[in-house]
Amino acid sequence: MKQHYLTPLFDPSSVAVIGASETPGAVGTTVFANLVEAGFPGGKLFPVNLNRVTVLGIPAFKDVRKIKQPVDLAVITTPSRTLPGLIDDCGKAGIQAVVIMSLDFVGTDAKSRRLLDRIRARARQYNIRILGPTVFGMARPASKLATGNYQGKIKPGSMALLSQSSSVTSAILDWAESHDIGFSSVVSLGSAADVDVGETLDYLVADPKTHSILLYIEDVHDARILMSALRAAARSKPVMVLKVGRYDEPVKLARTHSERLIGRDDVFDSALRRAGVLRLRSINQLFTAARVLGGSYKTRGRRLAIITNGIGAGLMAVDRARDLHVELPQLSAETTAKLDLLLPAQSSHTNPIDILGNAPPERFHATTEAVLDDPNVDGVLVVFTPQAGTDHMATAEAMIALRKRSDKPLLLAWIGGKKVDASRKLLGKHNCAYFHAPEQAVEVFYSLAAWQYNQQLLLQTPGPLGEWEAPDLETAMTIIDGALAEGRSVLDEIESKALLRSFHIPVTLTMRAQSADDAVNAAMGMGLPVVLKVDVDGLAHKTDVDGVALNLTSLVQVASEANKMLARARERFGDKLHGLTVQPMHGRKFGRELMVGVASDRAFGPAISFGSGGIAVEVFNDVAVALPPLNEVLADHLIRRTKVKKMLATFRNQPAVDLDAVKAVLLRVSEMVCELPHIQQLDINPLIADERGVVAVDARVIVAPPPENRRRYGHMAIHPYPSHLAQVTQLKNGMPLTIRPIRPEDAQLINSFVANLSDETRYNRYMSTLKSLPQVMLARFTQLDYAREMALVASVEGAQGEMIVAVARFVVNPDYTSCEFAIVINDQWQGKGLGVKLMEALFNAARDKGLSAVEGEVLTSNKTMLAFMRHLGFAIQPHPEDDGLKWVVKTL
Repeated sequence: MKQHYLTPLFDPSSVAVIGASETPGAVGTTVFANLVEAGFPGGKLFPVNLNRVTVLGIPAFKDVRKIKQPVDLAVITTPSRTLPGLIDDCGKAGIQAVVIMSLDFVGTDAKSRRLLDRIRARARQYNIRILGPTVFGMARPASKLATGNYQGKIKPGSMALLSQSSSVTSAILDWAESHDIGFSSVVSLGSAADVDVGETLDYLVADPKTHSILLYIEDVHDARILMSALRAAARSKPVMVLKVGRYDEPVKLARTHSERLIGRDDVFDSALRRAGVLRLRSINQLFTAARVLGGSYKTRGRRLAIITNGIGAGLMAVDRARDLHVELPQLSAETTAKLDLLLPAQSSHTNPIDILGNAPPERFHATTEAVLDDPNVDGVLVVFTPQAGTDHMATAEAMIALRKRSDKPLLLAWIGGKKVDASRKLLGKHNCAYFHAPEQAVEVFYSLAAWQYNQQLLLQTPGPLGEWEAPDLETAMTIIDGALAEGRSVLDEIESKALLRSFHIPVTLTMRAQSADDAVNAAMGMGLPVVLKVDVDGLAHKTDVDGVALNLTSLVQVASEANKMLARARERFGDKLHGLTVQPMHGRKFGRELMVGVASDRAFGPAISFGSGGIAVEVFNDVAVALPPLNEVLADHLIRRTKVKKMLATFRNQPAVDLDAVKAVLLRVSEMVCELPHIQQLDINPLIADERGVVAVDARVIVAPPPENRRRYGHMAIHPYPSHLAQVTQLKNGMPLTIRPIRPEDAQLINSFVANLSDETRYNRYMSTLKSLPQVMLARFTQLDYAREMALVASVEGAQGEMIVAVARFVVNPDYTSCEFAIVINDQWQGKGLGVKLMEALFNAARDKGLSAVEGEVLTSNKTMLAFMRHLGFAIQPHPEDDGLKWVVKTL
């Protein structure tokens, strides 16, 4: 496997500290002393100082170019005015990575920004990667790399801390030092002039020393890269995020309900859920998460059992569990029978379990062991209060022993002060999750359950909309292009509904009327009762100006209301008035008013909202938010996070609504915003839903030209399933062949494909002769982030159904202009023209991403395929370990 491209930065074999010093209080003094004390190899550590011969006894150099040995990383601690020249020196010395720790670099004023631009330009010239400018720097304790500006000890551990704030980083490290918590990596990004959150996460995902990740974030620079990295990280490691700046200034003149209702923090929340990570809400939760992550706690569900020797403290946990909807399950009959034998008669044998105030360590141990074994329980909270007859040290030792034998979360609330300090320290030493209050423990269990649920959302990779009728994209673009050509960004109601109709969303018939007579004729044609609305340029809410008349049941009413509305509107809006619109009153006796919307977040792109519609959307603010693309599971999850969901089921005398029809609208809106980057905002309000289906009564869409030269789906934080790459073709013998992007549900087909490969081919591709891939590897191969990689499967229909006979895959390189690829073909399907077709499809997919170069290996000796590759402009060489099967191919 290739070395990660950020290895020179995060795992260097040699380091130069420019500005290394012995001056008290200087950054160069602290950084260099930390490296020496951490034990970084002396022969690989080089101080650079114009005025000193040695620093801490190590020979110093006046210039990095005078160091005769290769240097991977330079840490610059000198004033900011020296940076451009020093970047040049580093480039000429062949240094690949730099950490900038100039204390006087503010980075927010115009002068600093200009300086940063100069530094970036010079770094690009020499292919140097930059971390910072940062006050703290970074540390990799397990590698004895301590380049942080921190006066304290950082213990080695398996958890990584990635932060956008040096002050928060130092505070967390100070707390961790007092609680004996270690880290695999500590990285403070600072201004993030070059290396940002996403790339650092990428490195930590590949880092075997990192088992979990804590992320402190203040702002998102590139949502696509961040989401891609978060999703990749969360597939293999627990990730928890604390974000500040949750409240923006309110939008003063929102043009749609969605723009007003969807806040940036709602979108960020939705993004984290979709990425499979857990959001933390406070620095205290972050401290708690650090302890829990260090212990590698996981839960399969949200059923919690509570054991206590003080019923009052136990009830505190019960109250908090009920606040958070954490389930307190009934114990199994077998567990209850065990407790009847173990516990005194006067104790409580049901959840919560009160084992009485004088409970000895043996009672704590036996009860906890029995409850941990209960199949109805996903986690156990033990609440200990120091009382006469208790032994806090022996009880702690019993919990430590049980923690080692069970894979269920065992959370410990040790209530008290000095009396239990020693046992708390013992629990911390053994990575047990202990807390000072029972409520904190319950909140952590709730968070673990929420994280587990988010992991299920992570697995949702929406595919194509099955057998659904394809949208009429040509009509949709005609509507949008027509409005933009006229200089308009707001589609009128008729245009908005036509856009929805092109994506097969049911809408009410709507006709224009410029006079009362026109309105009467329209009403006669569509049938009474009808609704009249004023048709005015840029009017966001017609009800605000008395611009809607509902349920008009006679033609006389229609004429009268039309005259009144036109007169009021002409006086108020003048030339902006186009007339009226007429539509049938929906007439759905059991209809519920819903709202579906879209708003664009400046970082994450389009976000879809769902909730109560009509006037209720203004009053109750009942809305949930999700990032597209959606599938049925995600759509269902979006609906269930609202209060209106209860009204969609059978409600008093009202039948349940057609929930599938509601989900279909959400899926169609998701499809719409994926395919049309022009859509900035969208409101369907109200969307009437009943037992017969749904209909959009009113709609409003705001559009804008997308940025030029943006790649397909470049406006999305999560890349949708690239269904446009699917094709049906034929092999040489005429057999139909389907080539399509891989989907998560292909896991079993991939397993069968691998099992049918020869041992030699299997080993060449997977470095293993196992005929069945582990579940983790299957998930990795089938659950793709299409923004950074692609896998195409070639399948045929056999007697047992679909069968995969070949797989082509590429992974985008960090430069985002090239990729590495590999192709594996079932040995029995060689020589049928399959390789050529699959290679062509793979290159088309690479071009679709805007990639200009590919390189990799083809496991074939098929001369036709190799000739085809030469035709495409590839240089082909025999593999260094030439066995007649492998060929190395590169673009010219």
